[in-house]
Amino acid sequence: MVIKILLMIVFIAVIIAIGIMERRHSKSVDGYILGGRNVGPWLSAFAFGTSYFSAVIFIGYAGQFGWKFGIAATWIGIGNAVLGSLLAWWILGSRTREMTQRLKASTMPEFLGLRFNSKAIRIAAALIIFVFMIPYTASVYNGLSRLFEMAFGVPYEYCIIGMAIVTCIYVVVGGYMATVMNDFVQGIIMLIGIIAVIAAVLNGNGGFSEAILNLSHIEAEGTTLSGAFVSFFGPAPLDLLSVIILTSLGTWGLPQMVTKFYAIKQGPAIKQGAIISTIFAIVVAGGSYFLGGFGRLYGDSIAINANGTPVFDSIIPTMLSSLPDILVGVVVVLVLSASMSTLSSLVLTSSSTLTLDLVDKNFVKKGLDEQNKVKWMRAFVIVFVAISAALALLQYNSSINFIAQLMGISWGALAGSFLGPFFWGLFSGRISKAAVWASFIFGVGLTTSNMIFGFIGSPIVAGAIAIVASLIIVPIVSLVTPAVPFDIKPPQQLGAIDREYLHELEEEELEEAQAAAEAAAETQAVTS
Repeated sequence: MVIKILLMIVFIAVIIAIGIMERRHSKSVDGYILGGRNVGPWLSAFAFGTSYFSAVIFIGYAGQFGWKFGIAATWIGIGNAVLGSLLAWWILGSRTREMTQRLKASTMPEFLGLRFNSKAIRIAAALIIFVFMIPYTASVYNGLSRLFEMAFGVPYEYCIIGMAIVTCIYVVVGGYMATVMNDFVQGIIMLIGIIAVIAAVLNGNGGFSEAILNLSHIEAEGTTLSGAFVSFFGPAPLDLLSVIILTSLGTWGLPQMVTKFYAIKQGPAIKQGAIISTIFAIVVAGGSYFLGGFGRLYGDSIAINANGTPVFDSIIPTMLSSLPDILVGVVVVLVLSASMSTLSSLVLTSSSTLTLDLVDKNFVKKGLDEQNKVKWMRAFVIVFVAISAALALLQYNSSINFIAQLMGISWGALAGSFLGPFFWGLFSGRISKAAVWASFIFGVGLTTSNMIFGFIGSPIVAGAIAIVASLIIVPIVSLVTPAVPFDIKPPQQLGAIDREYLHELEEEELEEAQAAAEAAAETQAVTS
């Protein structure tokens, strides 16, 4: 216990210290929410990865889908790496950076509002983000708190409150740069921790071959497939596909993820970030789902609901409970790292959206100055953390018992609303306002109605349907409704290095012009 507590103290001290050191970058709006649009590839890639993978993945999804699909759950991690990271960076990265810079957009609602020339779209997008970001944040609290209960015996409520306070401190003080610097440190911990945990769990089950053999003897409910949990696609391939779509393609339309492309440097940084982010995802996501695939080996030890079904969020903590204390401490720091990086990204996205897209444009007649905008954003960080923490406490005893359900609702509504308008808005000049509204209505409508009436059943499947439908609805509706006139300029036909070189030349020319002007002024003064 002493070792675990010391690790926690050191970790919290480091992230708060980073927040304080980076406060110098948080004085302007652009600095507070985007780091001045000058963040390097390593920091951007780790920020993308740590925002992507949190306790929701490690505790909730890895446990639930590892139990359901067995080793085939590893395909989810592979999908996250290839579709959710590599292709997202390659296809969206440069174009997002160029378009948001041209429109001077700092948030997803601001981009959509400017791109489609609609204040109403901007307000609606901001409200969707505020409402549906909260369930995801609550699920992050949930996953971390369950692990803390296992490791420290600390009540769930205290875990939530403690995590909320620490996150508030470093996000309020340091803004985006504090977040990405902490993401880098936390990402390194995640990489080391996940490898160590997988090795320890497999070793505790007699090694890889023995663990696979034992898993192959377990029968899957509702199927006659022998060795279903060690098969290539598992006992339910279609359900597996829906999870891959939700957790991989969904990142393309999530505000907290695409914002990382707003802030990255121009030039080769995007290609470098794509490679780094993909490797990170293979290790962390692939490793988490691979680990969860062995959850059935602990079937006699996990918590069971009154109806006889397993408590999915207890599977990974149960697997870890038998590890040595030092490794449990590493795991706690690992999951805390993943969770706090995701939480900080979520609250920063929500606070900036509320400030820039609602308060500044609708409730303050003359608009806020830079200093007051930052103050409002910091205040909204505290408000958002408090609301999501309260929801997490209420959810603990509600009918939504599993982390995966909360994340499915949130990602389905957000990505199901934004993916089509955002993607087609970047690459096509023939998209209509009606198409954007159709995507908003379908994404939010399907997700919330299914949550209330349950006609599809799983929020995961509903979310996957909403995401794919968004990409289809927008171009179809745009064919029969008037498009918003917009000049989609193709990217310059220059390599990334050439563009960076030209940018440097422009800066040098500006400095030379200023120096020449100063020299001329001095000469004129002497002559006079």
